[in-house]
Amino acid sequence: MAEDNFFEKVYTIARQIPYGRVTSYGAIAKALGTARSARMVGWAMNACHNMEDIPAHRVVNRKGLLTGKHHFHGTNLMQQLLESEGIEIVNNQIINFEKHFWQPEMTL
Repeated sequence: MAEDNFFEKVYTIARQIPYGRVTSYGAIAKALGTARSARMVGWAMNACHNMEDIPAHRVVNRKGLLTGKHHFHGTNLMQQLLESEGIEIVNNQIINFEKHFWQPEMTL
């Protein structure tokens, strides 16, 4: 199924996000050559709950907001995971987002 293949490509990129860094749904979509599919990237991240090798907490929206936090067990788990990596968050927004942003490149 084409969707499964897309999701796997998203996961390949997500696994590359370095510790202490974040990227956005749109940046992943752009790296895949499908710049207008940020929402599909979000669906892929939502679907990877039981996949411990995918750091879904490191994927945020283009403004550094923790828009996916409601998909994590526990109300503040996404924020806690990011803070444990040294990323400061205030009101669900990453402080110094540009400093922590990681630009993915397609390497498939």
